[in-house]
Amino acid sequence: MDHFPTNWGRPRNDAFDHYNTYPIPVRPQNNAFADSVQRTQQPIVTGTSVLGLKYKDGIMIASDTLASYGSLARFKDIKRLHQVGDFTAIGASGDMSDFQALQRDLESLIISEEVTEQDGHKLGPKEIHEYLSNVLYGKRCKMDPLWNSVIVGGFKDGERFLAYVDLLGTTYTSSTIATGYGAYIAQPLLRKAVEGKEDVLTEAEARKILEDCLRVLFYRDARSLDKYQIATVNASGPSISDSIKLETSWGFAEGIRGYGAQTQ
Repeated sequence: MDHFPTNWGRPRNDAFDHYNTYPIPVRPQNNAFADSVQRTQQPIVTGTSVLGLKYKDGIMIASDTLASYGSLARFKDIKRLHQVGDFTAIGASGDMSDFQALQRDLESLIISEEVTEQDGHKLGPKEIHEYLSNVLYGKRCKMDPLWNSVIVGGFKDGERFLAYVDLLGTTYTSSTIATGYGAYIAQPLLRKAVEGKEDVLTEAEARKILEDCLRVLFYRDARSLDKYQIATVNASGPSISDSIKLETSWGFAEGIRGYGAQTQ
């Protein structure tokens, strides 16, 4: 199959190249794949914001379940949260095929650590974050820069851990983190609601904060959806919820000129 969009719709004749096309085996564009296997130089299926925060007993990470095909809201039940080992959960925004590749890498890492090493040590969120920072930075030339970022959250030995990593080698820890469009819209809301209160926020309060931020993103971000998941990591370990329907209201639109029955 010819995978090059620039050549679609043009008839090809191997004997007479009147349309300035080439037989598939000798097309110059194919040379881009000559050196090595490369992924997502042009991201196709992408996810938007991921949110994370610390609360009194652990951490929470939330994301919606939409994976967009360009501007098309195509896949509406994609899980962008993933459990890693016994102490960690991650969430990713950006290209979903890259995230799937990372999931396989992490599963291999966990198996290698627990089966091959057999030293009784289990990887925690700090080790996972360090591993991802090296893997992503090392693959930056094979992934499109538009591939966004990963939030790593965990709870081990009584310590909460929430950190960020992306392809540019940016890594940091914080009590609140937001990726994608959420870095502009949700991050200020998270900081106002969480910072300085990390040690008193209950799980129910943390969940409400994330739901409020996801609701704002659904209203404002064209690549978001009103279905979401929340990953919680505490002393009991990681748990990821099923898909949840977000309660929304568009009643405010009736008061805006151009909506409803208004004529003035």
